[in-house]
Amino acid sequence: MDKSVTISVKGVLLAGAVLVAMLAAYLVGGAGSGPGGTARADDGDGGSDARRMTMVGTGTATAVPDQISFTVSVSVLDPELETALGEASETMKQVLARLKDHGVTAKDMQTTGLSMNPEYDYPNYGAPVLKGYRVKQSARVLVPELKQGGKAITAAVDAGGNRVRVSNISLGIADRESVLAQARTSAVEEATTKAEEYAEASGQDLGDVVTLKEVSTSIPRVEELDFQGYSERAALSAAKTVPIRAGEDELKVRIQVVWELG
Repeated sequence: MDKSVTISVKGVLLAGAVLVAMLAAYLVGGAGSGPGGTARADDGDGGSDARRMTMVGTGTATAVPDQISFTVSVSVLDPELETALGEASETMKQVLARLKDHGVTAKDMQTTGLSMNPEYDYPNYGAPVLKGYRVKQSARVLVPELKQGGKAITAAVDAGGNRVRVSNISLGIADRESVLAQARTSAVEEATTKAEEYAEASGQDLGDVVTLKEVSTSIPRVEELDFQGYSERAALSAAKTVPIRAGEDELKVRIQVVWELG
């Protein structure tokens, strides 16, 4: 009988100890769930994201094209491949030499193509007859000064005669990066102004920049004037009579900026 009573008392004491431990844990948890605990959670990563502002800005800058480029090609047909190749190369040399008189240097010329193909006549009856070999050479030419553009085109066609064709004439801006730099500065200024207005309206302070990235860049589509397929005289006449005028090109940059809020 005494032994049974002793076991019962130990059980009661053990149950009491468990209840005390549970009560202590509850009190500690309750203290952490008050206002102070919530503030610490806001200071974590989730709170940091909630205290940021994202804004976009678009900047534009204008520039007048100041250079011109075009493709010049030479085509020669001869019964002998070696002769056709030699004459095509010589004609191209004459064309490029004439272009140097208009400010075009070696670095402004780039070979873009060379092809050699047989050509045949196809009579109504009988086998095809070899006419000769067609050799074509082409080069991309940049004229650094726009005012020399028309004269350079005329010189190229005049130097090569009927063997020369000029195509893909386009205007360009020499220092395009400096124009884009102006647009980028304008984009950042626009985004900053809007962010400051929103921060002030909401009673907050604009802090440091967290991230800044360029979303897109818009460059005007190149307008081309094509002389492809013109005869030598027609192309020469067109180059002399059609004025080459450059209007303003507008370049745009769009950026996204993220700030901390104080």
